[in-house]
Amino acid sequence: MAFTESNMLPLGTPAPYFELPDTVSGKTLSLDELQSREATVIMFLCNHCPYVIHINPEIVRLAKEYISRGVAFIAISANDVVKYPEDGPEQMKVVAEKLEYPFPYLYDESQEVARAYDAACTPDIYVFDDDLRLAYRGRLDDSRPKNDKPLTGKDLRAALDAVLAGRSPDPVQYPSAGCNIKWK
Repeated sequence: MAFTESNMLPLGTPAPYFELPDTVSGKTLSLDELQSREATVIMFLCNHCPYVIHINPEIVRLAKEYISRGVAFIAISANDVVKYPEDGPEQMKVVAEKLEYPFPYLYDESQEVARAYDAACTPDIYVFDDDLRLAYRGRLDDSRPKNDKPLTGKDLRAALDAVLAGRSPDPVQYPSAGCNIKWK
């Protein structure tokens, strides 16, 4: 498995707009429809990456907890499905339903949205504040496949707690790491 870190988009960057198909509902959804007035988490995920598979249980737990607090979660997959057919929209729907994702799982076929967010890896996680300005980008926590550290979501939780309290998250933020996005 290739190891790639986030590009660390500058804090304060406005969330790039998008309209993408949701593989679960079949509807095209936009950032305007999905955003929250509290905080919005945008995650670049995929089906086959061992890093994403590793964090999926905590992402689902954390999302369920924070959705009840008004936070919106959005997952996007942008991998080249010609070379990685297991990441295609039909398979995305199967994974989302199996794992009971409590958020939409959008398909970025053109990869334009991933490029607009300067996404580099899966998972790549961004937290936007109530004005859709980037407040956090980085890792879920320090757990990785085979490093024996427990999944806690502590980094993402701390960022969300700060944003929900009207504060800026700690500016010391660690990049996420995982498989590189499979560009066309």
